[in-house]
Amino acid sequence: MSSIQTSNAVMRFECHSPEETISFLGALIDFAQGELIWVLYGEMGAGKTTFVRQCGEFLGFIESVNSPTFSIVNEYRSNNGKIYYHFDFYRINSEREAFEIGCEDYFYSGNMCFIEWASRIPSLLPEKYLHIKIDAISEQSRVYTITRYGAGAN
Repeated sequence: MSSIQTSNAVMRFECHSPEETISFLGALIDFAQGELIWVLYGEMGAGKTTFVRQCGEFLGFIESVNSPTFSIVNEYRSNNGKIYYHFDFYRINSEREAFEIGCEDYFYSGNMCFIEWASRIPSLLPEKYLHIKIDAISEQSRVYTITRYGAGAN
């Protein structure tokens, strides 16, 4: 298993299996310092939805995680009653469309949100969030670079 590299505002982790990814999620949650908006960046097929699925396994989601590409947003509940939202803005045509579905209500709900394809809604993103870049280096291996963005980021 690769080591986790951290500084005040950046964490980097390389993993070579889904099990390794799940094992580093506890450290990632500590690094997030309570930030509930997790914005996922990566090429098509980099593993953004897979990462959310692994987070769901770690956080105890009751429902199976599926890509919200066609629904735009999926809602999941964990076994302790918490609600999580998972967005995929790949298919929206404009920020206005995202605004009209009420994305900001979800973002400021106090529930954790995972956001894919946020580059399509740049002006709608909250002021603070966790930026998670996923780089696929092979079929099984990923490099995660996590940065705190916004007010109060160390």
